[in-house]
Amino acid sequence: NIADEVHVIHRRDSFRSEKILADRLAEKAANGNVVMHYNRTLDEVLGDQMGVTGVRIKDANSEATEEIDLAGVFIAIGHKPNTDMFVGQLEMKDGYLVVESGLNGNATQTSVPGVFAAGDVSDHIYRQAITSAGTGCMAALDAERFLDNL
Repeated sequence: NIADEVHVIHRRDSFRSEKILADRLAEKAANGNVVMHYNRTLDEVLGDQMGVTGVRIKDANSEATEEIDLAGVFIAIGHKPNTDMFVGQLEMKDGYLVVESGLNGNATQTSVPGVFAAGDVSDHIYRQAITSAGTGCMAALDAERFLDNL
């Protein structure tokens, strides 16, 4: 009940989230509290010296843009992993960092010894905050073990 209206910008034509969550969102949209923008991506956050004034979104199919006036922006989990900086340096598959995931420990080890990955950059299946936190803990333990063995 903080905002009169919420705009959800989603890059696909449907959600891959748990069905119950998608159903709750659809109910909010049906009640007029949520405006859905399917097949759209965030192109630019607009603002001035006072803060955010809106966003420009882009149609994923036609590349057409439109601006929405609003006063706040929240980026949610489920985005494309930010791994471009590792191209050519670490083994990747479909934009995600490849990790060992073995039975011998070092499950978060990348293709470069001493470099560990956790969360959305290496998890293309679950992509949940709780699994990111868990693999973050695993990466910290793997890094500690790696440093102890130097």
